[in-house]
Amino acid sequence: MIRVGIAGWDYADWNGVVYPPLTGRGFDKLAWITRFVDAIEVNSSFYRPVRPQVAETWVRRTESHPDFRFAAKAHRSWTHEIEADLRAAVVETLAGLHPLHDAGRLGAILVQFPQRFHWNPGNADHVERLAGLGAGWPLVLEVRHRSWRADEVVEFLRGIGIGWCVVDQPRASGASIAALERLTSPVGYVRLHGRNAEQWFREEAGRDDRYDYLYTLSELAPLARIAADLATEAAEVFVIQNNHFRGQALANTLQLKHLFEGQRPKCPQRLVETYPDLEPLVDIERETLF
Repeated sequence: MIRVGIAGWDYADWNGVVYPPLTGRGFDKLAWITRFVDAIEVNSSFYRPVRPQVAETWVRRTESHPDFRFAAKAHRSWTHEIEADLRAAVVETLAGLHPLHDAGRLGAILVQFPQRFHWNPGNADHVERLAGLGAGWPLVLEVRHRSWRADEVVEFLRGIGIGWCVVDQPRASGASIAALERLTSPVGYVRLHGRNAEQWFREEAGRDDRYDYLYTLSELAPLARIAADLATEAAEVFVIQNNHFRGQALANTLQLKHLFEGQRPKCPQRLVETYPDLEPLVDIERETLF
């Protein structure tokens, strides 16, 4: 099974592009967006552990879509600001995700390392330790340095039970890894960051600048083939768009759903108004009063 979705759902610049521009306090963005995507990758969990009570509300708010799944980014104490007490950091993260896991709604935990994290014995030991601490959880490794192309990485990850994230990212730097098709666990994962190389490597660029990119259908097609290949062996494959600026992630998600399913997925009216190339590929859902 291939689940296509987005990284995050609560962006101010989505108002009037994805979401209706004027919504009352009772408007639930999460419940609303699940009508259009198969999965959401939780981004906030990287910055602060999810509270179990919050995860419980996510389960309730998406209960009308039982096939919908969450992925969640591991807290930065696993990957960027590594805690001296790594065990405690992992336990805290997993405790917050238990409601999703127990409800069968957690598809993956994305363990995202920075570009400086190379393939070497010390870093391999750290990944193996995370695998042990997170045993029984669907961990997926995202690395961005090309040293991880080494052939021995595949058997290493299979041996410790961690999945591989196929990363599509800007590659102006020769050290960046390309989208490399690998399956090392029952969970396949493909993550699209966009290809805005000019902003990606600019030190002073903001978050929106780096992720301001809209894939063309011709750029999406080979990535869709990778996901389809993974799906022949994986229990499930997640294809997550992280090019979130002004709803571009949702636009590309719906294009991918069209490629995978050969049908016209539902699409918010305002998204088509912003990205008119979607119109022949989707069924437009007209706005109603909220």
